[in-house]
Amino acid sequence: MAVWIDTHCHLDAAEFDADRDAVVARARATGVTQIVIPAVAAGNFDTVRLLAIRQGFSYALGIHPLCVMGAGAGDLDRLAEALDTHGIDPRLVAVGEIGLDYFVPGIAPDTQQHFYVEQLKLAKRAGLPVLLHVRRSADKLLAGLRRVDFAHGGIAHAFNGSEQQAQAFIDLGFKLGFGGTLTFDRSLQIRRIAATVPESALVMETDAPDIPPHWLYKTAALREAEPGQARNESAELPRIAQSLAELRGWTLEQTAAITSANARAALPRLGALSSL
Repeated sequence: MAVWIDTHCHLDAAEFDADRDAVVARARATGVTQIVIPAVAAGNFDTVRLLAIRQGFSYALGIHPLCVMGAGAGDLDRLAEALDTHGIDPRLVAVGEIGLDYFVPGIAPDTQQHFYVEQLKLAKRAGLPVLLHVRRSADKLLAGLRRVDFAHGGIAHAFNGSEQQAQAFIDLGFKLGFGGTLTFDRSLQIRRIAATVPESALVMETDAPDIPPHWLYKTAALREAEPGQARNESAELPRIAQSLAELRGWTLEQTAAITSANARAALPRLGALSSL
């Protein structure tokens, strides 16, 4: 069986409270052997860390751009303290999820920028890569990386920028995260980028419970009848990756081997976790 790494899954989310162990079991049954669980706020730093330990997975610590309006300077101090306390934990593979979101209204750009740059500085001090939230913000994210002179790389999560922006992230040592959006035929630009960037730049992710693939996606009409979007989960990763395999002309086994190797290159501590 092919071996997969889900580089971005919010396994701590409330959507998984009823059947989290079953979700993990299904993922492992499909060959997903490692999952990176990113924090989104200071309040769930311990939650993701303890969950990763319990399930044998890995985690990242950071403050999500959509959470910064409810955060304060003390939360950056809590992140700094957590990175100092757990900095040698091999399961702590990155600082994240951090970044910028210029799609959701009402999130002050200046506040987002402040938290983004300060978290980059903390990641640089800790010598850790970052998991970047990229939504209508690629150029500003790139500017921040250059401003901080950030050289530890990481993953541009759910990448949705242009070919030029993709290359700029790659030039700065980043991999590009692809997931359920790849499975939609109308995602022309994302599919084109996934098909043409160097193979060394590609990693797979689900962003579960979010970004469902097309076979789980609920249209507006379906959501009106039954509110809410369908839940994504890590067990869907191999089927999502079939879209990448078809775009690249690879077998599914090749796709697993290449993207898993790239994940370990982007997040070097992943390479040691199999021995724990």
